[in-house]
Amino acid sequence: MNTDRIEKKILLRAPLQKVWPALSDSTELGAWFGTRFDGPFVPGKKITGKIVPTGVNEEVAKSQKKYQGLPIDMYIEKMEPERLLSFRWHPNATERDFDYSSEPTTLVVFTLEQIPGGVMLTVTESGFDQIPLSRRAKAFSSNDKGWGMVVTMIEDYLVRTQ
Repeated sequence: MNTDRIEKKILLRAPLQKVWPALSDSTELGAWFGTRFDGPFVPGKKITGKIVPTGVNEEVAKSQKKYQGLPIDMYIEKMEPERLLSFRWHPNATERDFDYSSEPTTLVVFTLEQIPGGVMLTVTESGFDQIPLSRRAKAFSSNDKGWGMVVTMIEDYLVRTQ
């Protein structure tokens, strides 16, 4: 079992021109991901957001309530239109009074590939082996479960906005 990397895939039955903005536009991503960001995604820049309940999945929205208002800092690394979005963040940074800034970040990469029938979205998060041992297993487990939910949430979002 790989303890450093999570990977999830889903075939999105939507045009690439619709999938890309759902990932690369901070307002659109925030709507289904459950985050209100303070600006657009810009490569090389940090963006801050606050957790808000997602608008596409009631069960996930209920689980996000306890984290509502919690800040999320993302450092946008790359944006290759209709192909790739990557960012760094502190995984499972859910303790309100804990300063995560001195910890290493993980790298999240959304990769899009147009294939017959739609767009294959691959989500990978790597770098867990660098997370402090006291948080590593919980961060990995939580994010593994979370990315499983996220790929279905973007699918739900795309269906609702078609």
